[in-house]
Amino acid sequence: MATKRFYYGGQAVVEGVMMRGRQTMATAVRRPGGGLAIDAQPLPAIYTGWARKAPVIRGVIVLIESLVLGIKALLYSTNISLEEEQEEVSGGQLGLMMAAALAFSVALFFILPLFLTRLFHFDSSLVFNLVDGVIRVAILVAYLKLMILVPDIKRTFAYHGAEHATVNAYESGVPIELEEVRGHSKEHVRCGTSFMFVVMVISILVFSLVGLRSVWLMVLSRVILIPVIASLSYEVIYFGGRHTGNALVRAILAPGLWLQSLTTREPDDSQLEVAIAALRKVVEVEEGKIEPAEEAGASS
Repeated sequence: MATKRFYYGGQAVVEGVMMRGRQTMATAVRRPGGGLAIDAQPLPAIYTGWARKAPVIRGVIVLIESLVLGIKALLYSTNISLEEEQEEVSGGQLGLMMAAALAFSVALFFILPLFLTRLFHFDSSLVFNLVDGVIRVAILVAYLKLMILVPDIKRTFAYHGAEHATVNAYESGVPIELEEVRGHSKEHVRCGTSFMFVVMVISILVFSLVGLRSVWLMVLSRVILIPVIASLSYEVIYFGGRHTGNALVRAILAPGLWLQSLTTREPDDSQLEVAIAALRKVVEVEEGKIEPAEEAGASS
């Protein structure tokens, strides 16, 4: 019986790339001296169990997973790039970081657009939420354009492009070698940037069902309905990633791919090498050649 195809993915971090596999995550980081540091860790059961595969529920799990694993990989990469000793992050510290990241995102992309839209005094719930959605997307685009102006973040966006190019090469069936990966697209349909755009669109539909109520009820709805919006949005991305040959699907995903022009940059060979190292490590570990625990913290 053939093994079901697994779709690898990852995130860009400071001077590096994190890749996620079936049971393992691996982070590869370029050291200041030019060498590579590679860390491979087994994934907690919550990210590999039935909930991660269950329709609708998996969207919430993926959102939590992206935050938790992303912060862990970011802390690791920051320590390596600064050549500092890595300190264990407690569950409480990780929770605070997640809460801060979520609070900032909700305030900027959901609460602020709500109050800006209320300045127009619309009577129609549909019109109100359409304008609210347009403002939300405009804030997202403006935010990303500002991020490009920061040199370190712009460099991280190049690692984001390297992550996409490596995954695209792997999914096309070519060997994961620099010569093969070079030239593959820096955009990918399953990217978190595309997910953010779909969230913006789905939120218009969901919030329209809430209607025009008191401002505090509307604020509350922007918070408590995020898991619902994330779940529906993930299903759109999940479906789109498996039907890229469909013209209608490509049209629906096109705006998200355009948005990736802001969050990715063409990577150089050294950045591609880092992304390749991360994906190779995940594949190597999951083929059973190396136990994740034995490789944790290893470098080369």
